[in-house]
Amino acid sequence: MKDKLAVVGRGFYFEDLSVGFRFRTHRRTITEADLAQFVNLTWLTEELFAVTDDSDRAIKGRPAPAALVYSFAEGLLLPTMQDTGLAFLNATLDVKAPTVVGDTIHVEGEVVEHRLTSKGDRGLARFAIRVINQRGESVLEYKPLRLLKRRPA
Repeated sequence: MKDKLAVVGRGFYFEDLSVGFRFRTHRRTITEADLAQFVNLTWLTEELFAVTDDSDRAIKGRPAPAALVYSFAEGLLLPTMQDTGLAFLNATLDVKAPTVVGDTIHVEGEVVEHRLTSKGDRGLARFAIRVINQRGESVLEYKPLRLLKRRPA
């Protein structure tokens, strides 16, 4: 093939974004297997996550650690930065409500800050990210600042 083919699934370049730009991701259901694997991988073996008896708990069902919800959100966001994201620089994070096994989440994002770096060869974008469950409730919100590539000339 002599012609260069376009790559499918590439993320947003800095120039593709502006303050106010909004998007949403696909959905993902959190399963018992996800919870068990995450708890074992991270060693978050607190009884809240590692014991199935919920008879005396305020949260009914199998709660998932906020770290799992955040990690899944970042995974759902991957297509927005595939090949274009250079660095995750910082973020604030607020847990708004419990997420339990069986919940289906998606991510909604909005660009709230957009500027070139001091050298001008890259861009900074801050996003307001909301993780939403199947009932339309925001369960986790964070504002990451990301370093992004500029579109090639």
